[in-house]
Amino acid sequence: MPPITDALPDVPRELRFFPVDNPQPEHLSPQQIQQFNDVGYVFPLDVYTPDEAAANRTYFDRLMAGATAAGWDAYSINGWQLRCSGMYDMIVEPRILDYVQDLIGADLICWGAHFFCKMAGDERQVSFHQDASYWPLTPSKTITVWLAIDDADVENGAMTVVPRSHLHGQIAFENSDAAEKNVLGQTVLDPDHYGDTPVPFVMRAGQISLHTDLLLHGSQANLSDRRRCGLTMRFVPPDVRAHKGWNRNAITCRGGDTSGHWPQNPRPAEGDDIPVKA
Repeated sequence: MPPITDALPDVPRELRFFPVDNPQPEHLSPQQIQQFNDVGYVFPLDVYTPDEAAANRTYFDRLMAGATAAGWDAYSINGWQLRCSGMYDMIVEPRILDYVQDLIGADLICWGAHFFCKMAGDERQVSFHQDASYWPLTPSKTITVWLAIDDADVENGAMTVVPRSHLHGQIAFENSDAAEKNVLGQTVLDPDHYGDTPVPFVMRAGQISLHTDLLLHGSQANLSDRRRCGLTMRFVPPDVRAHKGWNRNAITCRGGDTSGHWPQNPRPAEGDDIPVKA
C-alpha cells in the first residue's frame, strides 16, 4: 500500500455512512448492529484466548525486532500483509471474519493492514481524524478491525473515538502543526463538536474493536512504561473501488469479486520478508 499522505485524494469519492441492514446477524447481536449504525463502532469483542494473544505478541516482538534492525520505526509495518505470513494469518482469522461478515456481507476483501505501535515513552500522538479522508477508495464502506496485540488503556495511549461523528460525512481538517507531534498529518479541530463525549477503547490483548471509516478517532502519547500495539485491518465489500493502485495488495478473505477489481493474492511464504528501507 502506498504511504499515507496529508492531502485529500484527487479522485472522485462518495463519502457518507452506509448503515448496516442485517436483521439476522450470526455473530454480532441485533443490538450491536444497531450500536454500530448509531455510534459508528462496536467494542470490545473477544477473539483470541490469553495463550493465543501471547503468541500474537511474541510474533510481533520478533517482527518488530527485524524491522528495527532493517531501519524501520515502530509505525512502519504498514501494507506488509503479502510479505509476512503471521500478519496474513491474523487477517484471515475466521473468528474475526465472522464479525466483519455481519457488517458488510459474505464477500470480504482486506485491502490493507498496519501495526500501530506506540512504544513506552513515545511522545507522539495521533490527532483526531477520519480514516476515509486519506484513502482513494469509493464509496466509503471500509470497516476497520483494531486487534489489540498489547493491553490498551488510557495510560498507554488507547485509541479514542467520537461517537456519532461518522454521520457528518467528510469533516473539515487542517494540516497538522509540527508542535502536535502527530504521527499522521490531518487534525480535526474541536472534535467534540461532531458527536458525543469521546470514548477510549480500553481492551485486553486478543480483543478487537470495529469502526467505520468516517468515525473521528485519535490517541494520546504513550507516556507510560508499557508498549501499546494494535493491528488495524481494513475490510471492504467488493463493490468498493480503489484508485492509485491501492487494490494491488488486497487479500480476498471470503467469497470473491466477480468484477476482477480486487486480486486474489496468495498467502506469503512462511516467515517475514521484511522490505529493504529506501
